[in-house]
Amino acid sequence: MVLHPQAKVRVARQDVTFCCKASGTPVPKKYYWYHNGTLLPRKAHRYGSRLVLRALAPEQAGTYHCKASTEAGASRSAPAQLTVLAPGQQSCKPEPEPSLVELPSECPQDAAGSRYYNVGRCPPTPCAGSPADPSGCGADAGRCCGVRRMELREIPCAGFLLPIKVVAECGCGACAQPRVLVQGRVTAADTGEPLRFGQIFLGGRKVGFTGYKGSFTIEVPPDTQRLVVRFADRHQRFVDAVKVLPFDRRGGAVYQEVKMLRKKEPVDLDGSRSNTIPLGEASGREPVGELVLPAGAFLRPSGEVFKGTVKASVTFLDPRDMATASAASSDLSFADAEGEIVPLWTYGMFAVDFREGETGAALQTGPVEVRMDAGQVLTPDHLQKMMLWSLNPETGLWEEEGVLRPAGGSRGKREERTFLVGNVEIRERRLFNLDVPEDRRCFVKVRAYGNEKFNPNEQLEGVVISLINLEPQPGYPANPRAWGRFDSVVTGPNGACLPAFCDGQRPDAYSAYVTATLGGEELEAVASSPKLNPNAVGVSQPYLGKLGYRRSDHDDPDLKKTAFQINVAKPDPNNVDETNGPIYPYRSLEECERAPISANHLRFYRVEVDKYEYNVVPFKESDLTSWTGDYLSWWPNPQEFRACFIKVQIEGPQEYMVRSRNVGGTHPRTRGQLYGLRDTRSVRDMLLENTSGACVEFKCSGMLFDQSLVDRTLVSIVPQGSCRRTAVNTLLRDYLSRHPPAAENNHTAAFTMLAPVDPLGHNYGIYTVTDQNPRLAKEIAIGRCFDGTSDGFSREMKADTGTAVTFTCQERPAGRESLFQRLLTAPAEA
Repeated sequence: MVLHPQAKVRVARQDVTFCCKASGTPVPKKYYWYHNGTLLPRKAHRYGSRLVLRALAPEQAGTYHCKASTEAGASRSAPAQLTVLAPGQQSCKPEPEPSLVELPSECPQDAAGSRYYNVGRCPPTPCAGSPADPSGCGADAGRCCGVRRMELREIPCAGFLLPIKVVAECGCGACAQPRVLVQGRVTAADTGEPLRFGQIFLGGRKVGFTGYKGSFTIEVPPDTQRLVVRFADRHQRFVDAVKVLPFDRRGGAVYQEVKMLRKKEPVDLDGSRSNTIPLGEASGREPVGELVLPAGAFLRPSGEVFKGTVKASVTFLDPRDMATASAASSDLSFADAEGEIVPLWTYGMFAVDFREGETGAALQTGPVEVRMDAGQVLTPDHLQKMMLWSLNPETGLWEEEGVLRPAGGSRGKREERTFLVGNVEIRERRLFNLDVPEDRRCFVKVRAYGNEKFNPNEQLEGVVISLINLEPQPGYPANPRAWGRFDSVVTGPNGACLPAFCDGQRPDAYSAYVTATLGGEELEAVASSPKLNPNAVGVSQPYLGKLGYRRSDHDDPDLKKTAFQINVAKPDPNNVDETNGPIYPYRSLEECERAPISANHLRFYRVEVDKYEYNVVPFKESDLTSWTGDYLSWWPNPQEFRACFIKVQIEGPQEYMVRSRNVGGTHPRTRGQLYGLRDTRSVRDMLLENTSGACVEFKCSGMLFDQSLVDRTLVSIVPQGSCRRTAVNTLLRDYLSRHPPAAENNHTAAFTMLAPVDPLGHNYGIYTVTDQNPRLAKEIAIGRCFDGTSDGFSREMKADTGTAVTFTCQERPAGRESLFQRLLTAPAEA
């Protein structure tokens, strides 16, 4: 499906057009349209690939999708929502929805000490189109609800007034069209070696190469529903990796670590004889099966039989080895006869590479036999459904090659075994899979939070949640025998719903291993030992006990805390304790996606040193549609985000909070006005006594949102303690003196500068990174700042390397306030 219908909003009695288009061989010409899952009569609507609905009535609202079919199969589009408004009804209400931001610690808003303030937001919902709209088949940006007017308020704090801009009115305007990106790194699954200058394909089209360190950036084409990417090694050391990568449709970049499977060393075979190659000999286990190649099976592309020496490499990905899940290709799905994408459970996949011994020319095969040991299949109904599949590298879907039927077999002196046997011809397709379709499916609700407080207003969007389905050992649910499938979903404003296999009869029939990453950083799961706290996990008892929740360090505290495992116990509809999440039946996806924050859900959170960010113009970095064009916006360009950090060295016995205060410096519209504040706690250097370092964000200098004049931000760096400035980087000081005007620096407890416009680098103690994702730009800049280099990355602070300014801090006598505290409590005296 190359064109999917788009969501539309119309007023009753208006017309609407939906379009879809499929490609294939032969060319699809039959199209079917469905409303809320019910087929629309072709004669009544006279549709083909285009569906026109005239003089809309309210009951025609709902979801619409199309299906295209030929004798080769079917493909189904993504659903599109049609909203039909009553005459006079508004799709974009002028009153903003509530949206809370956290104020600085010195700005409590009520007697209880709450620091949250309602700044409002406009939901980016589509607005009603006019009857004169184009057909709806093109890439029309349309109109969306957005900010029409903001107003500036001042909040009384301890010793000063804090400016803040709040949404005063919403209205319809052109929809924002942020770029949608997937970024990441491609490395070997066994050694971590980067794939240098590997080829990247979207469909059959080459779109670029990986970098020297295996990095890549892919811009997601408009109307993409499944992003299928193939990474190929030009040196033929790795099996091609075909990945279905998750992305955030609302814009910005999602980060992915891609693992590639190293090809097995080739062995020499005699093409004139029968040969048998075992499939899966991991850790001395019995092979999962074998590939039997009869004499004369090898063919040149012309069809001529090749009987010479064959270099044969057969690389088997064994799901009994838990570490192989990340290197598996595709997302283990196929399209059924109705065009619906359906999941598979794998028992192993293998990649083949046959070449002539002398010339290295690629060889194909005639019919060969794939034999699978039935003893490896512990689920009885899987024996009847086992099939052989090959991967279509353009769609990322597995396609049926044949059924595996039971047949007796002998293993020489070993005991008699039963094999599942199927035949395949190896032509252009080189990656095969032993799988069964599995229809016992559920959804698992997961949310990610900014910290361990699990505040509903601090949910993280753009987090990649990954779920690996496991087959537990009978009687040992915590000890999986093999993995069978994996899925990844990106969190939105209401978390994420991940598909998983489940069972209603045996709670431990299937288990799931769940992880979460944000920009390559692993988030932490809630602890399960020494005592399980249902309130922290997010699931009430007794259902939590049935799920058997265990964090990855449950039995060994030295292990990582970044994953959890549960039994995917299908909820019992007759048990009220199991009807409120976090597991939902497969047909209840909408209920899962719309579940309130009070419903049961599983949690991850971000572990970071104390950090606080305040923007005068509110902006949610995980939702690029929340950006507002304003002279005081921290990020002036929603298409490109430039993150700037300064490295501060602190010599003192503790770790200290360091604040950057950022105000307009040289632009006539913003001079003296606050952009925002950043607070960061310094991190101790493990190699230096009484020394810590802080990487503090500041607002980069540059063009403001109107792109007409540059503003050099006036940045003040203030450690929150009894500290004095003792050194400034010589190169930075010289640069600032050569680029006037110079900021006054007459207070020894702070460092002030008009921020450089140039991206200076580690020699100056300034770290600048530009990216289409603000969070990723900041993560990369912080990694370089910790490392003290312009191209490295570290999470261990090297406080005396690549530093801009140094402060010496002392412990003040008991009861005496620091200068920073005195400025807040008694500014006139201070």
